[in-house]
Amino acid sequence: MAASAAAASDEGQGNARRVFAFLGLLLSIAVVLAAAFAYRDLKWQTVEAMVPRTWTFWVAFTIYYLQGPLLEWIIFRRLWHIPFLSGILALTRKLVSNELVLGYLGEAQFYAWTRARANLTSAPFGAIKDVAILSALTGNGATLVMLVFAWPIVASGSLGMPLKDVFLSLSVVLATSCVILILRKKLFSLDRRELWFITFIHVIRTIAFIVLSAMLWHLVLPDVGLGLWMVLATLRMLVSRLPLIPNKDIVFAGIAVFLLGHDLEIAALMTMMAVITLGAHVVAGIVSGLAGLVESQRST
Repeated sequence: MAASAAAASDEGQGNARRVFAFLGLLLSIAVVLAAAFAYRDLKWQTVEAMVPRTWTFWVAFTIYYLQGPLLEWIIFRRLWHIPFLSGILALTRKLVSNELVLGYLGEAQFYAWTRARANLTSAPFGAIKDVAILSALTGNGATLVMLVFAWPIVASGSLGMPLKDVFLSLSVVLATSCVILILRKKLFSLDRRELWFITFIHVIRTIAFIVLSAMLWHLVLPDVGLGLWMVLATLRMLVSRLPLIPNKDIVFAGIAVFLLGHDLEIAALMTMMAVITLGAHVVAGIVSGLAGLVESQRST
């Protein structure tokens, strides 16, 4: 009887893996289609003249684009010992899914990818949930720290950020962070040591994003010092993280003009970065999506 129960359990697990492999196949198709559809929005002719031709810029941009999947791979490598290439491709699909298809769909896709592999983990939902929650919590903490340092400029009104909207956004950030901390024993599945490690990686990710953004901008407009670009990158992240600030692009443009004064060049720079980032999403979505299709077919 024990043998038959074990056989039934193995068969059930095998069926579950096939179901999640098929789900991963569908989501990979969605990534490829979304990337192909986004291709029509690329307007290279509007930014071609401004795109640097130096290898330094493109190496920095590649690191900038892949730093999220690479740092998340470090987290899941520690938790589950996931392989490098297929793991990076799966995490890149997660990034593209969240950016081009629907927010947090990438987490669902990564969950399906892990469930289709018996050698990784039998219960990945808790870990993926913890990583996503800690990402939001770390982002909230970074927002509060940045707002403290930027408060003299924000309070002056020179940046076009109404104090009412700032305080409302701050209350939302504080409220969500407090709820997470109060319910942490019920929300989190991993032990404290792993949670601190994940938080540390998210802090590194935040710092890397600011530094790499500033470096890319400096390579395009070298007349502006790298230090000033880092201040601008920090303020940009602050604006993007405040939930109730309307017209964030306009607010950031006002900040850039206030600090640098190069209004036309800044507008062109941000347009260029948006276009090449979308182009990277298209390329990464097609490559990682096709790789996911091949991998899912092998698993079914």
